[in-house]
Amino acid sequence: MSTWVKRIRGAIGMGLTWATAWFAAGMALLLVVGPDAADVPFPLGFAFLGFLAGTTFSGVLGLVEGRRRFDQLSIPRFATWGGVGGLLFSGIFVVVAALGVDTLLVLAPVFALAGAGCAAGTLALARKAEDRGVLDAGAEVDAVGLSEAEVRELLGNGS
Repeated sequence: MSTWVKRIRGAIGMGLTWATAWFAAGMALLLVVGPDAADVPFPLGFAFLGFLAGTTFSGVLGLVEGRRRFDQLSIPRFATWGGVGGLLFSGIFVVVAALGVDTLLVLAPVFALAGAGCAAGTLALARKAEDRGVLDAGAEVDAVGLSEAEVRELLGNGS
């Protein structure tokens, strides 16, 4: 699979992950304000914005940390790039929707915090899934066993 196809697939996956989280935030807001508060249902609007924010974050992450794997990044660093992606997305959103500077001043910190939180959660989720995959892959290792020479080499007495 080519590098671009993998990056696009990763961006879509990141967008869907963030859309799920933002959908949940929209559901919580809907419970607070009531169903008659807006024309567009909050959960669907938030999910769409979350997808766009997640793909924006994926682009930022690909540009600045393209050569590193998830296990090489710390959660604070990942969250920082998530905040940067949220700020970038808020700027793009305000320009495209022609909302004005006042709206940007409100949305920028909200999207930055949401981006940082989603990024940290995404990395924690990826690490948890990776750890489970490593554990599952290693389940058969003990059944194979080691030869006497391999045991001596493993213990440092192989010479």
